[in-house]
Amino acid sequence: MNRIGPIDVSTFFVGMGTLALINAGLAQSKQRSGLLWWLFSLVLGPIATLLIGVLPKGPQSID
Repeated sequence: MNRIGPIDVSTFFVGMGTLALINAGLAQSKQRSGLLWWLFSLVLGPIATLLIGVLPKGPQSID
């Protein structure tokens, strides 16, 4: 079995992937790159969520 403490490895990766998708949506709502923050979230995890929440909105794009 692939276990790290009380959870198995697949559960960890599913959780991190879900968090990365949530962070991408949150970043887009603050006019930031969803793809870039998705990648950051895969590496930084919950720290990326904190950064997205603390950083101000990005510049407004002209449509």
